[in-house]
Amino acid sequence: MADLSTNFIGVSSPNPFWLASAPPTDKEYNVQRAFEAGWGGVVWKTLGAAGSPVVNVNGPRYGAIHGPDRRLLGLNNIELITDRDLEINLEEIARVKRNWPDRAMIVSLMVPCEEEEWKSILARVMETGCDAVELNFGCPHGMSERGMGSAVGQVPDYIEMVARWCKQHSNLPVIVKLTPNITDIRYPARAARKGGADAVSLINTISSIVSVDLDNFAPTPTIDGKGSHGGYCGPAVKPIALNMVAEIARDRETYGLPISGIGGVTTWRDAAEFIALGCGTVQVCTAAMTYGFKVVQEMASGLSEWMDEKGYASIEDFRGKAVRNVTDWQYLNLSYVTKARIDQDLCIECGRCHIACEDTSHQAITAMVDGRRHFEVIDEECVGCNLCVNVCPVEDCITMERIEGTDPRTGKPIPAAYSNWTAHPNNPMRKEAMQFAPEPVTLPEPAE
Repeated sequence: MADLSTNFIGVSSPNPFWLASAPPTDKEYNVQRAFEAGWGGVVWKTLGAAGSPVVNVNGPRYGAIHGPDRRLLGLNNIELITDRDLEINLEEIARVKRNWPDRAMIVSLMVPCEEEEWKSILARVMETGCDAVELNFGCPHGMSERGMGSAVGQVPDYIEMVARWCKQHSNLPVIVKLTPNITDIRYPARAARKGGADAVSLINTISSIVSVDLDNFAPTPTIDGKGSHGGYCGPAVKPIALNMVAEIARDRETYGLPISGIGGVTTWRDAAEFIALGCGTVQVCTAAMTYGFKVVQEMASGLSEWMDEKGYASIEDFRGKAVRNVTDWQYLNLSYVTKARIDQDLCIECGRCHIACEDTSHQAITAMVDGRRHFEVIDEECVGCNLCVNVCPVEDCITMERIEGTDPRTGKPIPAAYSNWTAHPNNPMRKEAMQFAPEPVTLPEPAE
């Protein structure tokens, strides 16, 4: 049976599934139940400075995007950091860590960008016996208007500065939580590393308005007729998260920097994808809020079974294996030519492939052949875009097949050798020396 245990920046946990800093980790009762259900660790909901706690709204805090079956695709929230007294939080954190010494206890922090503020709260947090701290530089609403959250995460110099303070005034591992509300995620990640951070976690929520109430003409959730932008998370943000994780994992200035992946992790497969892109742990929020804490049991068992099937004894056996296969568009192989193929035995003749191709693509799928309804690919028109694969309701009914020799669409021979845009004759900036992609960055091989 696969070993799911992890050692992430010196923090051990029985599995890579951590609850992210959010309402599910706001108090001892929740975290106790989470650990009983099987979570490997938690990131305690973000603590603020001592004194009067922040004030949350006393009304709706969530907006949602649903699929046709009411499955939750995305969740928007306008909740702030913990509104519970700092002392109560610290007491509960210490008690939970004493009771669950084998679980990862990470404490999320957010205070103003003043060294004494960070020094003060770090001293208090270290007394709890927690394993690490996560610096919340991601929240896009409420706290950012006060010069915290994503207001810090969007300025690499601030990230580097605060990370350095935290390493100077603490003996705890420091994780920097990055905001996706930025043009290029590599710059804040580089700043975190320069500041001495032990790891980064990403992504935090995406600034968003999920819908407008057309009766009240106000964004949802609506508070007394008004609405505000909030943070978007859930399955819908996973593609954005995977891309940003990959950018950090393959960047020459940040490769090897430990990453805790966040963003739409709902199943074991989602977790495996993040790990394959280099993540040492994954953090989960929306799935737990949708399905309850026991969802981790399906995640853990599914990941374990898949690892057994593949022959992976531990997480490290496949962590980062996908990083070398992430490249820039200009290095994709232009000699790789495919055509769609429709399995007539599986085809239910719904016509969706034909409609999509006829109306919006390349008119490469028939609707009628010899006077009867029949869907078949016209190789002379097919560009291999695979739109038909994605709209077909029957899994594996339409597949993509690589062809060699002559392309029926262009009538030209297909080059046998790899070629890319950097050396293409149509490229006005072509460079023969750039024909091949640079050697991909790879994570260090796991220790024996």
